[in-house]
Amino acid sequence: MSNRVLITGASIAGNTLAWWLGRAGFDVTVLERAAGFRDGGQNVDIRGVGRAVLRDMGLEDEALAAGTGEEGTAWIDGEGRIKAQFLTDEMGRDGPTAEMEVLRGDLARLLYDRAKDHARYRFGDHVTTVTETSGAVEVALASGATETFDTILIAEGVGAATRELVFPGENRPRWMDMTMAYFTIPRVADDDRLWRWYHTTGGRSISLRPDRHGTTRAMLCVQKPPEGEQAWDRERQKAWLRQTFADAGWQADRVLVGMEDSADFYFDVLRQVKMPRWACGRVALCGDAAWCVTPLGGVGATLAVTGARVLAGEMIRSNDPDQAFIAYERAMRPMVEKAQGIPRIVPRLANPHSRWGIRILHGVLGLASTGPVMAASGKLFGGGDAKEPDVSRYRPPAFMREVNR
Repeated sequence: MSNRVLITGASIAGNTLAWWLGRAGFDVTVLERAAGFRDGGQNVDIRGVGRAVLRDMGLEDEALAAGTGEEGTAWIDGEGRIKAQFLTDEMGRDGPTAEMEVLRGDLARLLYDRAKDHARYRFGDHVTTVTETSGAVEVALASGATETFDTILIAEGVGAATRELVFPGENRPRWMDMTMAYFTIPRVADDDRLWRWYHTTGGRSISLRPDRHGTTRAMLCVQKPPEGEQAWDRERQKAWLRQTFADAGWQADRVLVGMEDSADFYFDVLRQVKMPRWACGRVALCGDAAWCVTPLGGVGATLAVTGARVLAGEMIRSNDPDQAFIAYERAMRPMVEKAQGIPRIVPRLANPHSRWGIRILHGVLGLASTGPVMAASGKLFGGGDAKEPDVSRYRPPAFMREVNR
């Protein structure tokens, strides 16, 4: 395969692609719309095959060391009393809190720091047009430049603008009836090392999670059908959250005050990306641009590193981009489709609207967190099954094996 590659997006999938392809001798350029590297973001976890990918990269121990220190997950009532909890030490790797629990920005930074010596990064620019020619792809950039590449790999987020240039109208989003806001707030003395999850009426919830930076990560969720909130400006989104959570109880007042000055406020109406194909000519999709499963799927970061490993592996193995992209999709589709197969009723069951429903939720979780039931319930959260691709077939050649160099 010709080896001049453009990767759009410098987060987890994009940086993993740059790491593998750059070390394999591809001429890699990574284009990121943001003016600089984005360090923000909430917790992600890596499980199952994703751990194997990081191990092959020599980054597993560093990712573990960069962890948030979260020790487990607790569901609490309005007084902060624990109604059910799953502790990582008791469940091993399988649980709502994984052994490898890390902030999105910290994981992306770890990958970027190791990829940038083998790839060129350009921040503050983006693709405006894509034109496929004979044996190449020409792109025009917002900066005014025009360049030609052998392949383009789109590794952007759920709303991937470059994807819409190449696959216009092909994404058929599956709306998950959940609206979420994430942001960082000051840590207080009572914040512990648990992910504390509080539910109240109206399908609302507040959760607080520890990080390793001396702050606390907050999340506000509302279970409701989408009404276009993702298109609102930031101030309108914040005003809606203030109104929606004004009487929520527990630490709602603290969280709403912290939201006002947060530098990393992120708001999203959850929807899955449902693409009938992941490649068009010499352009391929990876990560959330191809298959966003939403946080409800629980394996977004695992899919990002795994999909990038498989895509890079097939490109390294084949000189024909068509064959490489076909093999990549064949390997990844089963895992992606399983992760996206969340029944539509799950968000409603997990986010009750009545006090009676909340009591039932706490009761079920309390039962699941006891004795032998806990061991079985752990399988609901852990990675590792027959749907995962076999990444051992992409073992790096001899010239790539000294991965820490």
